[in-house]
Amino acid sequence: MAASAACAGFFFDAEPLGEPGLPALDSCALCARPLGRDSDIFMYRGDTPFCSEECRHEQMQLDAIRARRAARSAGRRQQQYSSSRKVSVAS
Repeated sequence: MAASAACAGFFFDAEPLGEPGLPALDSCALCARPLGRDSDIFMYRGDTPFCSEECRHEQMQLDAIRARRAARSAGRRQQQYSSSRKVSVAS
């Protein structure tokens, strides 16, 4: 029994290597404040850590602004594309 408890402790103490391109759980994705082992971590979009609800909310607002801008830009491109594709048909 003592051996399994030692193994379990080792497992949870080990730091994960993480995957390239994904944020590590060692600092806030917005303000870069270090995240302590005993502190709350506020997650967003599944794998992005934040130190506080405020930082997470600010990131959500930034993402919403970017999404609106991208949608407007895509709408303008679509409008330009459709207006340039108008073909007159000769009778």
